[in-house]
Amino acid sequence: MRFHLWIIFALLSMLATAPAHAELRAGAAVVDATPLQFPVLVNGGMLSRTASKVKTPINLRAIVLDDGEERLAIVVADSCMMSRELLDEAKAAAAARTKIRPDHMLISATHTHSAPASMGCLGTDADPAYVPYLREKLAEAIAAAEANLEPARVGWAVADAGAYTALRRWVRRPDRIAEDPFGNLTVRANMHAARNWDDVTGESGPEDPDLSLMAIQSREGRPLAVLANFSMHYFGDEALSADYFGLFAQGLKDRLSPQDAAGKAPFVGAMSHGCSGDIWRRDYSQPEGSQGEDQTLERYTAELVKIAGDAYERITWQEDADLAMAETRLNLRYRTPDKQRLEWAQRIVQAMGDRLPKDTTEVYAREQILLHEKQSTEVVVQALRIGDIAIATTPTETYALTGLKIKAQSPLRQTMVFDLANGGDGYIPPPEQHLLGGYNTWAARSAGLEVQAEPKIAEAAIQLLEQVSAQSRRPPGQSRGPGLETVLAARPAAHWRLDEFAGPRAIDASGKHRDAIYEPGVLFYLEGPHSNRYCANGEKNRAAHFAGGRLQSRVAELGDQYSITAWAWNGMPANGRDVTGWIFSRGRDHGLGTQGDHLGLGGVAGGQGKLIFFHGDDESANQPAIGRTEVPRWKWSHIAFVRDGDSVRVYLNGAKEPEIQVDSIADFPKAFDQFFFGGRCDNQSNWEGRLDEISVFDRALTADEIAKLAAP
Repeated sequence: MRFHLWIIFALLSMLATAPAHAELRAGAAVVDATPLQFPVLVNGGMLSRTASKVKTPINLRAIVLDDGEERLAIVVADSCMMSRELLDEAKAAAAARTKIRPDHMLISATHTHSAPASMGCLGTDADPAYVPYLREKLAEAIAAAEANLEPARVGWAVADAGAYTALRRWVRRPDRIAEDPFGNLTVRANMHAARNWDDVTGESGPEDPDLSLMAIQSREGRPLAVLANFSMHYFGDEALSADYFGLFAQGLKDRLSPQDAAGKAPFVGAMSHGCSGDIWRRDYSQPEGSQGEDQTLERYTAELVKIAGDAYERITWQEDADLAMAETRLNLRYRTPDKQRLEWAQRIVQAMGDRLPKDTTEVYAREQILLHEKQSTEVVVQALRIGDIAIATTPTETYALTGLKIKAQSPLRQTMVFDLANGGDGYIPPPEQHLLGGYNTWAARSAGLEVQAEPKIAEAAIQLLEQVSAQSRRPPGQSRGPGLETVLAARPAAHWRLDEFAGPRAIDASGKHRDAIYEPGVLFYLEGPHSNRYCANGEKNRAAHFAGGRLQSRVAELGDQYSITAWAWNGMPANGRDVTGWIFSRGRDHGLGTQGDHLGLGGVAGGQGKLIFFHGDDESANQPAIGRTEVPRWKWSHIAFVRDGDSVRVYLNGAKEPEIQVDSIADFPKAFDQFFFGGRCDNQSNWEGRLDEISVFDRALTADEIAKLAAP
């Protein structure tokens, strides 16, 4: 009996000392930070400008969350960007008047280009009167939100708003390289280059279509706040204006909580800036005039509000969400000028005297001096968890690819990523993008961090997400749809999905461990062909874009019977050069030799827009065989190459009849095992466009087998 009583007592003691479920409390507030002194400096452009009137208020929207153990603050400010130094000071001021630690405060900019300048950038200095005013208002916003804390519940929703965002950075043709501000021909990719389709080969990266919502209600169901996140740079408006970010916040309030409850704090809507460094609203893949170029800021925002409002209605609410937050600070170097560039900059800046820059050359000359003086900086990266919802931050203008890779590897599927949070450290292109140049890479405070800044910041964010969730990251890699299963069932000697976030390794999905290597000049994670065939559950299939680099591989002991299958998407106009591009090549690196196989797309020298094949090293003496059908630009086509001894067949889109059928001597040495995709072995007229789902087979495929592999 005593034993039973002891057990009961022990159980009661355990229940008494066990941690209770977190009781979430939330508070939100809006503080007007519209400047009081005019004119005011406005950044977001190349040169300095001012504003003397207000079109829409400049607001700070704050949310404070508390679970009884942790308390944290999130602020979304109508600002182009804010320096880490300013935000550190604002957090210290807020901590002095609240119960929130500075490292438990997230302050981010919406990146409106029509707000007062709170940070110097390019040709504009920070407004000296506005900066201290903003610092005080940020602290005021956090304190006001904390004062509104009440019992709450939280929920999550995500909707597809892909029609309202698109890539603005496109790859230029190799013969249309433009000049940078330093007088060098380095611009292989740039923003808005696709205004002229003849100049470009395709987008330089993926977009992120997710419009994500973290919503907060009172326990009784009264809307308290909605924090949205979307990857779209800005719409564009006259200064001073909060751009679409401010209109979205007001539109969401009008839909969800048009009347303020008596004695209660008003509802707060906020649109945070997702990873948008290479993103804008204009979809350059569509013909000019087909997208409603007369779209207004008001109509654009109203359509986003409808998408968000409809998603809100689907939310399932969680009342016992606990909180966690972590922060790290990284020391990163700037890409400082070498001696020659520094002397060039010093001559220009000396001639300017005390005035601000008047043109792009003067802007970038002054920036070289500033980077040389700074040498390095400290950046802040954070992760937050609210129940099973996560937020990661970057302090930079971050490409959509970076946001996608953070979200894909986050331990929590419900993750949003802010950029320009806790600092304004400029663009951080993924390393492979630096090779292509363009405005986003020109060394300045707006894009000056070291080449490896992007992987360092992304990895820091993922590690922090692991820390706040106490879970390991999800492994990268795409789901497997029926089309992929068909390929693998055919037993390829190697299969590369080309769905990596970064190089240099392309993983062999066949299980035979024949990984391939990406050369510099390849871009990652663009949309591939037939997502419903190659992926599952609505996931997008991903592909690599080739912009001068190749994929190198070795597949031993193929001899004179082998097959290659791949999906190809050509970005070059067929009249752009002698050979539009080589898709694959079997041969020795840097030279054709007399024994290689080469498959490509013809240009003005012959077979324009059609598949071409030749064997050996003398194109003039050994005229390429030419296919029958023109392969359309910017469309996915399935290509199959079959060598069966001295016979070669090439198939297009699974047709029973080959495009090319020709006798070709099979004189390969036994160790002839090197393959190149996205270019020829001698690097001549390499492929400009995307490739995906590449397979090598150690046998000659039949037309029926190829038809199954090509099925859309």
